Amino acid sequence: MNRTTAERILPLKKMADKERILVHEIYASIQGESTFCGELCTFVRTTACHLRCSYCDTEHAFYKGIEKSITEIMQAIDTIGIRLVEITGGEPLLQKPVNELMRQLCNAGYQVLLETSGAVSISSVDKRVHVILDIKTPGSGEVERNVWSNLELLWPACEVKFVICDEEDYRFAKKIIEEHQLLEKCKVLLSPEAQKMSGKKLAEWMINDKLPARFQTQIHKILWGNQAGV
Repeated sequence: MNRTTAERILPLKKMADKERILVHEIYASIQGESTFCGELCTFVRTTACHLRCSYCDTEHAFYKGIEKSITEIMQAIDTIGIRLVEITGGEPLLQKPVNELMRQLCNAGYQVLLETSGAVSISSVDKRVHVILDIKTPGSGEVERNVWSNLELLWPACEVKFVICDEEDYRFAKKIIEEHQLLEKCKVLLSPEAQKMSGKKLAEWMINDKLPARFQTQIHKILWGNQAGV
């Protein structure tokens, strides 16, 4: 886990064709989070991330992947036949062709979600894309990597997510929500970190504070546990 940023993104540096996308997996599942929770969804998971969050549940996507053209990815998505598509990772926005993939998916009539760490600018993302922007809390170990300018770029289709590890994280999230008036800009999601935070306790804090954000859990983990490809 304790590698330099250069070492963490080494798989991307080694790519033979920078016009292609290094893909870890493409699969169909149930959307387990966000306001689309419960809907059928095709997931395109890219390889590599420059962060190492303390609670990361996708370490399997750090290094292994296959280079694919946008056409090949589109064909795989078409074959699955689900109109909701999420681009996730790893960190998808580390690969510039991902923006073109999302643009072409939108043009083809797909509803596109982007799950991003919040540690890369969303300035080049097509405004038709429904961005789910993570804000790293102190408990993540990566709070210093947040690109705060992203909060000024949000559009109505965006959502902001905080993973809460403890009370410090909850107070941090409340502060950021208030300072940036996030509830006036978009949906705000709070998730209890599965190993460290009681969902019941988080819900109680939100109720007591009358915080009009959305409480969420990870439905896919309830169904299948912490495994790849679901």
